[in-house]
Amino acid sequence: NTRDRDEVSVVEDADALIQAKVASGELTFPPGYYYQWAGQFENQVRATRRLAVLIPLCLLIDFVLLYLGFGRWWVALLVFSGIIVSASGGFLMLLFYGFNLSVAVWVGFIALFGIAVQNSVVLVSTIHQLREEGGSVKEAIVEGALLRLRPVLMTALTTILGLLPLLMAQGIGSEVQRPLAIVVAFGLTTSTVLTLFIIPAMYEWI
Repeated sequence: NTRDRDEVSVVEDADALIQAKVASGELTFPPGYYYQWAGQFENQVRATRRLAVLIPLCLLIDFVLLYLGFGRWWVALLVFSGIIVSASGGFLMLLFYGFNLSVAVWVGFIALFGIAVQNSVVLVSTIHQLREEGGSVKEAIVEGALLRLRPVLMTALTTILGLLPLLMAQGIGSEVQRPLAIVVAFGLTTSTVLTLFIIPAMYEWI
């Protein structure tokens, strides 16, 4: 049954069934005959392989830009940790809802990583600025977190509210829209918690 399922899992189930019947001898192919999955599924597999190269490359470039911007590798790594936490939230929700890693899901992760890094950069940049103005580390962290609380929350809430129609989508196209929205919405929720609580604590500890 293909209702409410992505095409990758459907094809994988069908392929497993055919292979099982071939292995048991229930299904045999004449000499020179074979089967191959094509169409939209083939395009999806090709796009997934391409993204497997592009996403790590983009993350590497992102880290280099953060390092060049802040001038310290540990600050860049601290900001970059927002990507890891946001990704974990997205993956957990995909597992909970039973969605596979489709091209739409990876597009959602790319958007999620950008927002997560942006929120972290906004907070850490403010802390750095307050320290340069003569404040102590703890004072700069507390004041910076309070100053950037509203922008970080506004970014998260407006994004999640904008994704509500996709989260509640039903019918044709929902198998693409819902996984993308789930990744961004729940991953962003996780990353916002990290930005507001964990990053200031880790900054002071380091």
